[in-house]
Amino acid sequence: MAHQVTFKGSPKDLLGPKLKAGDSAPDFECVSQSLEVITLKSMPPKARLFSVVPSLDTPVCSMQTKKFDESIASMKDQVVCYTVSLDLPFAQKRFCTAETVSNVQTLSDTRNQSFGKAYGVLLQGLPLPLLARAIFVVDKNNKITYCEYVSEVTNHPDYEKAIAALKAAV
Repeated sequence: MAHQVTFKGSPKDLLGPKLKAGDSAPDFECVSQSLEVITLKSMPPKARLFSVVPSLDTPVCSMQTKKFDESIASMKDQVVCYTVSLDLPFAQKRFCTAETVSNVQTLSDTRNQSFGKAYGVLLQGLPLPLLARAIFVVDKNNKITYCEYVSEVTNHPDYEKAIAALKAAV
C-alpha cells in the first residue's frame, strides 16, 4: 500500500518505499550544479543529511535550505548536507548564488527521479512531478539513522531533531 502525505490539505500518494531508521540507504542518480551524475556510492563516506524539498523557489523550501546551510557551518568538515529537488541544476545554482548558500550542496533529481522513487518521496497525482518534503540522515556506512516524511508538504520539518541526528551520526 502506498504511503501518503497531504499537499495543501489534499491527500497524495508517494511512489516508492517508506524508509525508516535502520534501513540501508538506497542508491540513486542525481545531477550536481556542474552537471555531474552523483550517486550514493560516489559520495564521501561521511554522515550525510538529505533535505528533500518540492522547489527551492518557494518560501518554506528556501528557508529549509538556508536553515540547514547555517546549521552545518560549524560541522562541514565532518558532514555533508544535500538539498534534493526536481529543480534544474541551473535553477539550484542561481538560488544558491542569490541566497549565498555555500555549505549545502544541491542535487537535481530531474534526470530520472531515482532519488524520489528510491526514497519514497515522489508525489503522485499532481500536474507536474514534485518531491515531498522529507529529511534523511545517512551514516558513513550508508545506513539511515533518521528519517522524517513531513505529513503536510507545505509545513517545515523538525530542524532540531534532524541536526541532532546528523551530529549523532558523525
